[in-house]
Parts: sequence; structure tokens; C-alpha cells
Amino acid sequence: IEKYNCVQPPPLRSLDDFLLGSARFAVPDVRDLDRWNNRIINNLLYYQSNYLVSALGLLVLVGYFQPFQLLVGATVVTLLFLGFVWVAENRAPVRRFRRNHPTISVLAILLASYLFMSVLGGVAVFLFGIAFPVLMVLVHASVRLRSLKNKLENKLESIGLKRTPMGLLLEALGQEQEAGS
Repeated sequence: IEKYNCVQPPPLRSLDDFLLGSARFAVPDVRDLDRWNNRIINNLLYYQSNYLVSALGLLVLVGYFQPFQLLVGATVVTLLFLGFVWVAENRAPVRRFRRNHPTISVLAILLASYLFMSVLGGVAVFLFGIAFPVLMVLVHASVRLRSLKNKLENKLESIGLKRTPMGLLLEALGQEQEAGS
């Protein structure tokens, strides 16, 4: 395997950089959706390890109280996401929709998961164990302003010198061309 084709998990960013002292936050300009989308994607790439640790912490907490329902919910979301990616790769209209409307695509996956889980009865576990961490990540990625270090790291990801798990996920959602811009 070539050195640059390996998936490399990025480092965990300091709490100071992620939330505290040096972190800068601002409400995004909802009139400029391209810029807002760019901010979200680049923050997802830069803070992906922090997001993973935060989401896992919430999942462990919910899983402690409702382990079976959380497992069922995680299975449903994973299967629906994989099904969506497979359909998007094999059907051109779905692929175009995924690329042009990434937020709606993610919301559709979450809504389908919610509907399926409501049939199974694990709605509260789904909402708190799976959807809340996703919401937390998207809110942070939306309001966190990018630093120079963030921009440089994202540029390395976009030119292919680094491959990260979030980069692969964004690529599966059809957002690879946006990263690093």
C-alpha cells in the first residue's frame, strides 16, 4: 500500500482549540449556503477526532441505560446509510441529488432511520443516542470559525496527501470536491 493512500486518523485537537480559549465561533451567514457548507465540511475534516470522541461519549452514556435499543438503532442507521451510498453509486439521479443536496440527503437518512425505529419502538434511544450526537457535531461545525492551521490541514486532505475517515465519509456523501476550498 502506498504511503499516501492509507487512511490516517487525524490527531485529537486540544480542548482549547475545540471549545475554549482560542476557539472562535460565529453564526453562519444563511444567505451564503456555499460558504456555510464549506465551513461545515472543513470543520468536519479538521475536528473529526474530537467529534468522534464526543459522539462516542454520548453513545456510551445512552448505551449504558438502553444497550439493546441503541444497538438496534445503530444497526438501522448504518444499514440505511450503506444502502443510500450503494443506491447513489449505482443510480445517476440519486448520485446527482446527493451531490447537490447533501444536507437533505443526511436528513433523509435520519428520517428514514427514525421512521423505521418508531416501528421497532426505540425512538427515544435513537433520538438521544444517534441523532443528538449528529446534531451536536453539525451545530459545532456550523458555528466554529476556521483557523489557519485548520485551513492548511484541510488543504492537505483535499490534494490527497492525507486520507481520513471523515474524508472518506464526505466522499461517500458526494462532498469530496468541496473539501479544502
